[in-house]
Amino acid sequence: MAIGSGIFLIAVGAILAFALNESVDAIDLGMVGWILMAAGALGIIISLIVSGQRRNTTHTQVTEGHVDHHQVRDEPHPEGGPGTTPRA
Repeated sequence: MAIGSGIFLIAVGAILAFALNESVDAIDLGMVGWILMAAGALGIIISLIVSGQRRNTTHTQVTEGHVDHHQVRDEPHPEGGPGTTPRA
């Protein structure tokens, strides 16, 4: 969005500086045009710097989960523990 705004300011400034032959008593339209073009160029440069810094960042995602360490196994004991019938 900032790049588009910068291009718009440069275009309006160029129109005021180069295309208008009109004059206003209190305002120098040529100087206003140059100021708008400078502001547009500065806006484009700043937006490119900020977007370049945004590309160099890394993001990590932390997820939490439940780990159950107390698992119940339904296996008979080899010594013939409880719940098994003794062998003869």
